[in-house]
Amino acid sequence: MQRRSSTILLIFLALAIVISTSGCEKLKVSRLKANHHFSRANTFYADKHFRDAIKEYELALKYNPQLVDAYRYLGESYKQFFKAGVDTPENMEYANKSIAALTKALEIDQKNRNVLYSLGEMYNRMRNFEEAEKLYLRIVELDPANLNNYNILADFYSGYSGENPELMKKAEQMYFRRIELDPETAESYAFVAQFYKNRIKYEAKIAFQLFDLSNKFNILRSKLEPDNYIPWFAIGVNRFDKAFTLRNILTYDEKEILGNASKEALLKAIELEPDAPNPYIYMSILYLNVYAKIFPEKEEIMLAEVQRWRDRYDGKKKKQVEKERLEQELRGRR
Repeated sequence: MQRRSSTILLIFLALAIVISTSGCEKLKVSRLKANHHFSRANTFYADKHFRDAIKEYELALKYNPQLVDAYRYLGESYKQFFKAGVDTPENMEYANKSIAALTKALEIDQKNRNVLYSLGEMYNRMRNFEEAEKLYLRIVELDPANLNNYNILADFYSGYSGENPELMKKAEQMYFRRIELDPETAESYAFVAQFYKNRIKYEAKIAFQLFDLSNKFNILRSKLEPDNYIPWFAIGVNRFDKAFTLRNILTYDEKEILGNASKEALLKAIELEPDAPNPYIYMSILYLNVYAKIFPEKEEIMLAEVQRWRDRYDGKKKKQVEKERLEQELRGRR
């Protein structure tokens, strides 16, 4: 009797092993198939064949429903067909399928910052401010030390702000938070300077202050990067832009002061990077649109300066184009 019981137990154990092994084999095969279709889908995605990519991502998910990146790129693929502002059933179907796939990816991996950003971007393109903001704030919450996350939020708020001072303030706060985290990173000051420059078209009444605020951060950047010509070029452009944009309300003395500050900064940029063409063309523009206007009695001299700087720009630009052509040829030979 005991021998018979042992025999039955061995049979059950053998069956269990067979079933377990069979299940493992099926799982292994499914994973292999999922990876195969996922790899094909990625190739289609890279080649911008998004309809083919969608089919392959869906097949990959059929064999492995937990493949986060398959859901992510399935959502990205549908996103490629979505046209912002177009209110048609077909367009909304693309949006909904994109959101469904990305939401599923987020359910599987709730801390995946790539998925959070991708889903936030989709809501942003649909102009769903509330949902997009939640996701972008979540990105910052998960990785508060990543400076670029503050740029994402700042750009997001700026895109909705228009003449909304509350959202402008939120964008400004994000840029300032980035500076607080790493005050030695010059790029952070460049972002703030550009932010104030962009605000001028929305807040013409305080254009004076915005030009100067923008320039303040250009100057701070130049102190962190004294050998970089770009901050000096930005200062030169800023001072010229203020003189030209506000030419109808500035006095001649004010325009001359701004013109001199622009010239000084542009000459510094040229000293640091003699082959960069743009400072030369701005010197030409400065003489034409500022100095020639405030010194009409010296118009002939000023126009000669305009031509001199334009000729120098043409020479530098030609040299730059030739250099880029040669570099492209060398890359093609490798």
